[in-house]
Amino acid sequence: MHGINKVQLIGNVGRDPKTKRLESGVPVSTFSFATSESRRTRDGRRVTQTEWHNIVLWRGLAELAEKHIRKGDPLYIEGKLHTRTLRDRDGNVRRVTEIVASNVIMLSPRHKRREEREEFEDDFNIEEQNPENTESSEE
Repeated sequence: MHGINKVQLIGNVGRDPKTKRLESGVPVSTFSFATSESRRTRDGRRVTQTEWHNIVLWRGLAELAEKHIRKGDPLYIEGKLHTRTLRDRDGNVRRVTEIVASNVIMLSPRHKRREEREEFEDDFNIEEQNPENTESSEE
């Protein structure tokens, strides 16, 4: 019998993705991801427990992360668990469990607006202007 290694998460990005390219040119992005569960105690207090996950994105998903995913963004992530062994600076062996994503869906409507704005700016070669940086001639 074959096993199933599948993870589905809905949560928020904990830090901006770090993207690097391997010698072969393949991009890989990593970031932390938080999922939270809330429950009420017997006395009516709300208690929230947050779990932190290490996310790894390869190729096209890594490029998506580099361009569009930022700290705090809500995402749906689907992938599989992967555990690797490494040595820390002191020579101690550590095991790191990561989620290697196969699908990412951005849940915030902000992304849709940002993508449309970027496409518009690219199509018309428009640079974003910050109203705080413009000087007013009115006195």
